[in-house]
Amino acid sequence: MELEGVLTILLGICLAIIAAWKWRHKEGRFPPGPMPLPFFGNLLQLSPKDPPKSLLALRDKYGPVFTLYLGPRRVVVLCGHEALKEALVDHGEQFCGRGDVAILDRSFKGLGIVMANGECWKKLRHFTLITLKNFGMGKCSIEERIQEEAQYLLEKFRKTKGLPFDPTYLLSCTTSNIICSIVFGRRFEYEDKTFLSMLDLTNKLFFELSTPWAKLYDMYSGIMQYLPGGHKRIYNLLEELKTFIAEKIKVNQETLDPKNPRDFIDCFLIEMEKEKGNRSTEFTMDNLVLTVLNLFTAGTETISSTLRYALLLMMKYPEVEAKVHQEIDSVVGANRTPAVKDRMNMPYTNAVIHEIQRVVDILPLGVLRKVTEDTEFRGYLLPKDTNIITFLGSVLYDPKYFSDPEIFNPEHFLSEEGHFKKNDAFVPFSTGKRACVGESMARMELFLYFTTILQNFSVKSSLAPKDINTSPQLSGLLKIPPIYQLCLVPR
Repeated sequence: MELEGVLTILLGICLAIIAAWKWRHKEGRFPPGPMPLPFFGNLLQLSPKDPPKSLLALRDKYGPVFTLYLGPRRVVVLCGHEALKEALVDHGEQFCGRGDVAILDRSFKGLGIVMANGECWKKLRHFTLITLKNFGMGKCSIEERIQEEAQYLLEKFRKTKGLPFDPTYLLSCTTSNIICSIVFGRRFEYEDKTFLSMLDLTNKLFFELSTPWAKLYDMYSGIMQYLPGGHKRIYNLLEELKTFIAEKIKVNQETLDPKNPRDFIDCFLIEMEKEKGNRSTEFTMDNLVLTVLNLFTAGTETISSTLRYALLLMMKYPEVEAKVHQEIDSVVGANRTPAVKDRMNMPYTNAVIHEIQRVVDILPLGVLRKVTEDTEFRGYLLPKDTNIITFLGSVLYDPKYFSDPEIFNPEHFLSEEGHFKKNDAFVPFSTGKRACVGESMARMELFLYFTTILQNFSVKSSLAPKDINTSPQLSGLLKIPPIYQLCLVPR
């Protein structure tokens, strides 16, 4: 090759490196991080199958706060309890923005309680919290609904007659009916075709959102919007769900009695009517459809997936299941339905449920945040709208707060005397101003379903405990539980 050609290539490489360096440092004072490549960013340093594991390796090298380039998109990653608490609690107002999630933007357009920002988000969150509480969240009324729904689940479980089956759809049905009773004002029969179609769409949606296709779209949406792939399916699934919800809202509109609201939709419609003359109102039909979509999908999938993991872990650790059985028998007995008041007298069972949530780490990277203004944080300057990954998994597996965090061990939540012990690093619902609005209801559901099932059944597998694999199918937005079968043996 001619010398001139070699020099041209070397010059091009140098210019590319300089451009990448300037691109990385063009404004603000960002935390350290790996050198990005033009266009690819740090993509080659991330495992498409297990992004959290890659982020942990980068944390070990660069510290608990570091800069990462997802393709051309720059994000700041927060790891560990101290960093997340400092950001989400101590600087909660600055870190409460919703980040740019391209794979959802086409359907949500910044609307709905999960994707909204600013005043829109604040008003929707305030209204949603009040309405959920009015319909029983955290109260006896919702506890009674869960207890009743758990009995329907037991009926279905008994019909399996101890034979192997996949619990996925039954657990989805039962947990979905709790949020349906609040949002739609009714429960659905487990054989209802429309209901099953909704659950199938929801299951597929979270599966697709956890695939590499979704991650690639968020990095390269400008290109990938014109290409075929799984990202197209996500949009179609969301539109089908939106259509279903819009139809339910139409029925509510036709039968609405403003003096007697039946459900969340009625309450929102009444608020829409009150603000009819306000041009800047956030109480619009689009916000209603998308907020209901948020509540329905999140209230169905996260709890049912956690319960699927819970039963799998009981098969994996039969000695833990035996201790839970013993505590249930001692405190509740065989003839009374478990109640939330029992939790304070069941420290071991409470610890097991917490440890399940910790190990499962259902939402490992949280949902993308962004800073709402130029923010000084740990000596760095993060410009307004900087996207933030709140790495919840790094908190739930933080060795400073959990000895042997890779090991499933309920002792993480028990004192030496056997009392339940709270842990500040337990953040499966996130923390701060954008923590999950349904946290109290979710905690209630997990306790009541878990204890009711184990009061009535022992869980068995055809595999030896050591051969049971608890690794997720996919690890993306959610850690999707593995597909498995279990036998429920009446006690």
